[in-house]
Amino acid sequence: MKPFVPAFCLLCLIACTQQPTVRPTTHAALATFFAEWRTFQRPPFREGVPDYSVAAMKAQHEALKPWQQRLQAIDTSGWPVAQRVDWHLVQAEMNGLDFDHRVMRPWERDPAFYKTLWMDRSDVPAHEGPCHAAIIDLWTYRFPLDAAQKQQLLAHLRVIPPLNTQAQIHLTGNAKDLWIAGIRDIKTQSKDLASMLSLPDVRTHADLVAAIEDAIQSTDDFATWLEQQAATKTGPSGIGKDHYTWYLQHVHLVPLTWEDEVMLLKRELARAWSALKLEEHRNRHLPPLKPVTTPKEFAALAERSAQSLLTFLEKDEIVSVASYFEPALRAHLGQFVPAQKQNFFVITMHHDPRPLYSHFYHWFELARMDTEPHASPIRQQPLLYNIFDSRNEGVATAVEEMFMQAGLYDEDPRVKEIVYIMIAQRAARGLGSLYAHANEMTMEQAGNIHSEYTPRGWMKTEKELLLFEQHLYLRQPGYGTSYITGKYLLENTLAEFARQKEVARQPFVVKEFFDRLNAVDCIPMALAHWEMTGREL
Repeated sequence: MKPFVPAFCLLCLIACTQQPTVRPTTHAALATFFAEWRTFQRPPFREGVPDYSVAAMKAQHEALKPWQQRLQAIDTSGWPVAQRVDWHLVQAEMNGLDFDHRVMRPWERDPAFYKTLWMDRSDVPAHEGPCHAAIIDLWTYRFPLDAAQKQQLLAHLRVIPPLNTQAQIHLTGNAKDLWIAGIRDIKTQSKDLASMLSLPDVRTHADLVAAIEDAIQSTDDFATWLEQQAATKTGPSGIGKDHYTWYLQHVHLVPLTWEDEVMLLKRELARAWSALKLEEHRNRHLPPLKPVTTPKEFAALAERSAQSLLTFLEKDEIVSVASYFEPALRAHLGQFVPAQKQNFFVITMHHDPRPLYSHFYHWFELARMDTEPHASPIRQQPLLYNIFDSRNEGVATAVEEMFMQAGLYDEDPRVKEIVYIMIAQRAARGLGSLYAHANEMTMEQAGNIHSEYTPRGWMKTEKELLLFEQHLYLRQPGYGTSYITGKYLLENTLAEFARQKEVARQPFVVKEFFDRLNAVDCIPMALAHWEMTGREL
C-alpha cells in the first residue's frame, strides 16, 4: 500500500513548482506571498486534527523548497531597508520550518509539543517553545461562554483525544531529557483541564463537561504511556554546536556562534557578580532591603513601585508613554506569596518589584501590538519559531539595567543589587542551556549551573521554575541565551545609533531611541539594528 499523502500537500507541491515567469518586484507581492506561506506552513488537518504523520511531514518538507525558490525570485532591488527586513523575516520563518524537519522534529522527539491547553497569555508575542497547530488559548475565552464560543471550545477540546492517540504513534524519538521533562507538561494539562470544570456555568453544559472529561482521560492515558516508555529513552536531547549555530544565524538571525554565546554569557555572569559585590560594598552602611511579609505590605509596595516606574518613564523622558502602558502594567502587578513558596522572581518582587516591572516592558509591547499594529502585515502577527526572542527577551532584560543607569533607583540604591542578581541569573541559566545543547551536560547538570551561580541562593528555594526554564531552553534552542545576547545586541544598536548622532553633530535623545525601537516592532535585534542605523550586523 502506498503511504497516504495529504491532498493539501500535493496541491502545494504542484502549485509551487510552477515558477513565475515575471519576477515579483513589490512589497505588496511579498505580503501576498507571506499570507500564502503562513497557510502552507501549517500541517495538513484531517477531521479537524493536525496531521504529524511521517507521510504528511515528508510531503510538507519536500514541498518547502519550491516555496523558498519563490521567495528568492522576489526582486527587492531598490526597496527601502524596512521592506528588505520584511523579506528576511519571511526567509527566517522558512529556515525555521526546514530546521524543524531536518533537526528538531518536535512531533517525534518532544512530548511537550503535544500540549494543547494554555491557560494564560505569554508575555512575548507567542508561546515559548514549539507548539502544535491546534492549541487552545483558554485566556481568549470569556466565561460564562456565549453560544459561539462554546461551540468553538467544544470543537477544540474534541481534538485532544485523537491528537494524544496520534502522539503515541509519532513520538519515536530517543531524546531522554526532553521525554522525561515533557511528562510534567502533559500531567499539568490534565490538572488544568480539571480546573475548567469549576469555571462559571461550565457544569450546566453536559456536552462541554463530557468533552473535558474525555480530554482528561485521554491526557492521563497519554501521560501513563509516556512514563511506560521513559525507561527506553537513552539518547541526547541537545542539537549539537553546529546545528545550534546554524539555527541562531539563519532562523533567529542572531549574528553569533555557540562559542560566541558561551564567551558572552561567561563575561556577563562575571560582570554581574562583580558589580553586585561592589554595589553591596557601596551600600554597606545603608539598611538592608527587607522583603514585605504580608499581603497588605505587598499591595502597598506594588502600587508604589508601579507609580514610580511609570512616572520615571514619562518625566525622565525615557520613552513615549502611551495610554495603554498603565493598564498593561497594572494587570500584572502580582500578589503576595508566603516565603516558603516563593521562586526567584517572586523573591525579587517582595524586595522591590521595579526591576521585574521594568522587564514587564513585555506587556507594553504586547499592548502596542494589540492596539497599534505595525503597518506591514508581515509584522502584525507573532513571528514563528520564537524568532522574536532576541528582541522581546533581550529588550526586557536590557531595560532593567538601562533604567537603573538612567536614574530609576537613585533614591533607593539597594534596589540596584537586585538588578545585578537578575542579570547573573539570566547569564547562568543561559550558560547551562548552551552546554545542554552541546550535549556536554544533561538538563539536570545545566540546572545546577543555573542554581549554583545565581547569587544569594535565590534559585534554590523553589524547583518548579528551574525545571520549567531549563526544559523550555532545551526545547527551543537560543531562547535561554536570548535574554543576554539580545541585551548585548540592543546595547550595540544604541551605541551605533548614538555614534551616528555624534558624527552628525546631533544630540542623542533616549526617548527618540526607544520610540524608534518601538516603531520597528518585535523583530530580531539584528534586523532592528539595520533598520534603525542603516548598518547591517
